[in-house]
Amino acid sequence: MDNDLSPRLTLLRMLTARLERLSVDSIWARRASGLRGSLIKALDAADGGNPPEAAHLDMLIERSFEILAKSAREIPDPEKQLWRSIKKI
Repeated sequence: MDNDLSPRLTLLRMLTARLERLSVDSIWARRASGLRGSLIKALDAADGGNPPEAAHLDMLIERSFEILAKSAREIPDPEKQLWRSIKKI
């Protein structure tokens, strides 16, 4: 395995696990599911001795971070919710 790809593959494994943990209720979960399939396919190819090009891995990494960032915006902020309830009192 090419040493230049090793950090990318490590990151792909971490991103695959994080995408898998997205809430089913998230609108991003469906998109993450398809992307996760692409990540797994790339990892399987690399494990089989035929790693994808670095540019392809970089695209998968960027897209993974985009989906994770967008899905994180859906997570409610408990402090903000508490403040809103206090202001109503």
